[in-house]
Amino acid sequence: MESTKTLVLTQSDVRTLVEMNSAVVAIEAAFEAHGRNETQMPPKVYLDLPEFDGDFRAMPSYFGDSAGVKWVNSHPSNPERYDLPSVLGMYILSDPASALPLAVMDATLLTAIRTGAAAAVATKYLARPDSQTVGFIGSGVQARTVLSALEAVFDDLVVVAADSSNEAAEHFATETGGTVGDLAAAAACDIVCTATPVREPIVRREWLKPGCHINAMGADAHGKQELDTQILLDSRVVIDDWVQACGSGEVNVPLDTGIMSRDHIHAALGEVVVGLKTGRESSDEITVFDSTGLAVQDLALARVIYEQAKRTGVGLEVDFVGSTG
Repeated sequence: MESTKTLVLTQSDVRTLVEMNSAVVAIEAAFEAHGRNETQMPPKVYLDLPEFDGDFRAMPSYFGDSAGVKWVNSHPSNPERYDLPSVLGMYILSDPASALPLAVMDATLLTAIRTGAAAAVATKYLARPDSQTVGFIGSGVQARTVLSALEAVFDDLVVVAADSSNEAAEHFATETGGTVGDLAAAAACDIVCTATPVREPIVRREWLKPGCHINAMGADAHGKQELDTQILLDSRVVIDDWVQACGSGEVNVPLDTGIMSRDHIHAALGEVVVGLKTGRESSDEITVFDSTGLAVQDLALARVIYEQAKRTGVGLEVDFVGSTG
């Protein structure tokens, strides 16, 4: 009989187990499965807590030989108030056949890595292959994992860092050998990555160069928007999931106001990955990836982490289930 023990993996465990190249491969496979309708992914459940300037999200999914759920938050004031990350998460990975909890693991790092990997997959299919510069609007933890993932797809990218905190931008630029720029300078790059909590657009259409690709990752709840709506109207827009993005992604505000229709959205990324829809079609068109973060991404990476932990003996085994008698 197989063990009924559950593997517990801390954030430090996850850090030793995950490798970005394999993460990008796993996330691309998740998009492919999603594009083939081989996944189950109920809509993300939000628990809004405005009195604490935050919210929780529950994200279940199933495909292949795994099922799981992530319990994660967004509390932007955490660093200042509690000296804690703005995003904290836990993941439960289960055997779909027996319902045995295979692992309970930190999902804070998992979330950052899978988000970076998703941006890399989108950039692979949508950006110009000769892209040389990448601008980051928001220079925090997420910017670092996105850059790490992009480096698995593109060589020798030059970084331009922008942030509401000059100190954060300077630290990121120093780490990467890049430069600090204002919003316009970061938006003028070949690849533009936005990861901010704003609810009013901060990236203007006139700043963008022809042929650029944008990974819009900050809008992950209803009412959030980082990009000038004209950018979306002038771009080939690819979302990560139709239900989720239309309700809480970069496109949610222009859809709600009627400025943009769903017909303007070109495809979901999974459709592009499996070849049902085209990616970039010309060198001058602007492409936008609207990334809200999918539960199937979490599941794919959690499975990779679990299997690597089993191979290497990392983690603590706990008998949550106990004897069934």
